[in-house]
Amino acid sequence: MKIISILGSTGSIGTQTIDVIRRMPDEFKVKYLSAHRNVDLLIEQSKLLNPSAVCIGDETKADALKLALNGVEILSGREGLLALAHRDDVDLMVNGLVGAPGMEPTVNAINSGVDVALSNKESLVMAGDHINTILLENDVNLYPVDSEHSAIWQCLAGEQMDQVKRLILTGSGGPFRTMDKSEFSTITKAQALKHPNWSMGNKITIDSATMMNKGLEVIEARWLFNMGADDIDIVVHPQSIIHSMVEFNDGSVKAQLGVPDMKIPIQYAITYPNHANVNWETMDLAKIGTLTFEAPDLEKFRCIQLAYDALRAGGSHPVVLNVANDTVVYAFLDDQIDFVDIPILIESALEAHPIIEHPDLNNIQELTLWTQQFISGKIKS
Repeated sequence: MKIISILGSTGSIGTQTIDVIRRMPDEFKVKYLSAHRNVDLLIEQSKLLNPSAVCIGDETKADALKLALNGVEILSGREGLLALAHRDDVDLMVNGLVGAPGMEPTVNAINSGVDVALSNKESLVMAGDHINTILLENDVNLYPVDSEHSAIWQCLAGEQMDQVKRLILTGSGGPFRTMDKSEFSTITKAQALKHPNWSMGNKITIDSATMMNKGLEVIEARWLFNMGADDIDIVVHPQSIIHSMVEFNDGSVKAQLGVPDMKIPIQYAITYPNHANVNWETMDLAKIGTLTFEAPDLEKFRCIQLAYDALRAGGSHPVVLNVANDTVVYAFLDDQIDFVDIPILIESALEAHPIIEHPDLNNIQELTLWTQQFISGKIKS
């Protein structure tokens, strides 16, 4: 039986991970859970899974947990989350946290010798070089949960990396794929939160609407598979059936297909190297009928180009890109800025930030604070 912890258990990835685990009760024991502020769902999950300890990010809700969960260790706040991520008495940590705050827990788990099933792409965007170094030092495995990177991982099984020509990340194009750029100034929050194919949390859904999610995935793929920016392409595939592809030197292309259901890549990450026999929805190509592809519009979806530019510039640029994106997306969700302001503010932070060629973890923390303050100042002005 595999002992696991789930960080962000009340979010989209966390709840779907629990769905997967409940289909295989003899395979897993959940020892730790964490949530940001959804204390009611965390209590429900705890009563279902009987963890040894839980953490709530919102410290004001810790007393509610203590009253509801007798015999369960209660942690709270950022320090509690980092302490939970540092525990070495689990086999696997599922990191379903959203945004830059998910990076440090990834580092803590790896330094404790714990394998990580990673949905938090920001970990590698911000600290990919450092994370790859400590993975080797601690002989730890990192399993990608994102459907695109899971697809590439599966396509590369049994292959030799020196024979790979390029990686091809697919993306649905989001809700505004066919909207003219001239209409972007009219986009509302409600429109941006309506993804055509996937059910995700609000922040990730907005990233899909701006297509920054594809840009971040390019940077993540660079660190997962040791490929350069020029060897990672994006293609828009509205049906979200092909999750990504790998092209080899001889022109052969391998693709991984499946219905758009995150439980499938989650299950593969936590059961690797097995494709466990669990009956999710199956794919009917005859019913789907047509698969289409198109190039991404880099002028309309400026965030993609910003991500490529940040990857090529290297150093501190991806850190600032990631933190700026987090900050402006939440500002948009809080009705502080318009949709069209998102790439403008991100680009302004990239241009203004104090460049660091080889940022360490302390530099990343300092850049995080600098970027948040810079964006906040821009919004208030």
